[in-house]
Amino acid sequence: MARYGAIDIGSNSIRMQAAELSGDGPPQIVAEDREVTRLGESVFREGKVSPEALDLSCRVLERMAETLRREKVAAFRAVATSAIRDARNQKEFLDRAWQALGGIPVEIISGQEEARLIHLGVRAEWADCGDNIVIVDIGGGSAEIIESIGGEVSTAYSKPLGAVRLTALFFRSDPPTASELLQFKDYVHEKLASVPSEVGSRPYNRVIATAATAAAAVRGVHRMPTSEREATDRLSASTAQVRELFENLSSRSLRERQAYPGIGSKRAEIVIAGCGALALILERLGAESVHYSSAGVRDGMIADLDQRRVAAEGARLQADQRRTVREMARRYGVSMPHADQAAKLVSQLFDELEPLHRLEPNYGRLLEASAYLHDIGHFVSDSRHHRHSYYLVEHSDLPGFTDRERLFIANLCRYHRKNMPRSSQVNYKALEPEERQTLLTLIPLLRLADSLDRAHEQRVDSLKCACTNGEVRLALRTHDNAELEEWAAAQHAEVFEQIYQKSLVINTS
Repeated sequence: MARYGAIDIGSNSIRMQAAELSGDGPPQIVAEDREVTRLGESVFREGKVSPEALDLSCRVLERMAETLRREKVAAFRAVATSAIRDARNQKEFLDRAWQALGGIPVEIISGQEEARLIHLGVRAEWADCGDNIVIVDIGGGSAEIIESIGGEVSTAYSKPLGAVRLTALFFRSDPPTASELLQFKDYVHEKLASVPSEVGSRPYNRVIATAATAAAAVRGVHRMPTSEREATDRLSASTAQVRELFENLSSRSLRERQAYPGIGSKRAEIVIAGCGALALILERLGAESVHYSSAGVRDGMIADLDQRRVAAEGARLQADQRRTVREMARRYGVSMPHADQAAKLVSQLFDELEPLHRLEPNYGRLLEASAYLHDIGHFVSDSRHHRHSYYLVEHSDLPGFTDRERLFIANLCRYHRKNMPRSSQVNYKALEPEERQTLLTLIPLLRLADSLDRAHEQRVDSLKCACTNGEVRLALRTHDNAELEEWAAAQHAEVFEQIYQKSLVINTS
């Protein structure tokens, strides 16, 4: 059994969860914690995290990290979402959070990565929710609308429609004035206009809403007390009921909203914006009803950590990661047969040469990803396309990969041809010393895999490596004349020998 932890630093609250996975059934939660910090409140009003919110957040993070260490999790991940994405004092927050977590960095994830994790969490917690679903997650800073077809993310949209953000932008009166409500609705409609009408028009099994706003809305519709959290999971409400609740709460003062069944004292401060956004999104989707799921980003993070462990055992990309890089390669006009062939061969090289490189299996995934993306720079220009590949990867959203992983993949793409890295180069210096050494170790493998499909005709079926004291014998199994591939691969023998201190001998059969 494996035990993992997750910390989700949201715009309204920070949530922590530790869970144990046995391989059978859903994760078993062993510890969880949540505290409202309202990080986004000052960000959305003033552009930065206030000193009070920063101090409170760091105290909360320190407490949560201690809990995770006490629970002896094998690994834990901390991510920040909308508020920290927008904060001017982002670096200060990250530095303070790093100290509070005892040296664990906080990742600022994109809206697309947030959507991927939410989807992963819902699927992990509600396995039979249906093959075709739409997930709506209304957080503090943003709302994610995720279309899932055949159990996989088809499209995902991240909109600035979080409950804390919308409250800060529009609601200054208590209760809101008619003018404030009209401006609020116009803004939400404007942001939803870019969501295609096809989303919501397909025959879905159900629409699922996640996060605390949806929980409060469903409880409010059924007038359930806030204490009945578990009973809320998978409960449904009609869109008409959510709309009616929004209109009801919009006419009540904060004190009256706090007394309303199912809302809660803290949630009452932002529930009008959250409930209103949910109602308008459901109407945009044409949904008759919505089911609530208690799963969220933290559940997806734990499922993701477990998948990474399983994938790392074979040093292969997860299905979501492979789909991401293949779609990106296709979008930039890469020859997909060549990309698939390069990815296959580089993975074989990584496995075959493990006795020499001794790298963690995780790097096999990053190497495979780079094989799919190394040629995307041709979209910009054939000249110096390796540099363009670096730029496109480094400045793209890659759901399923951390920022450090994306930077590493970008550098692999940068050096898949031409000169080896120089210590003065900015992109190379951005890597940690250990990452630089690993990059040098993997560059020859990517160059070999690319060259072994020089004609882009997939003539090499497989390869084997035999390592002796002084040389590495690379035997190619082919189904056609592969002299061009053998010659192209031999051009990298010198770089291979520099890195591995062994000569490279290539032959075909």
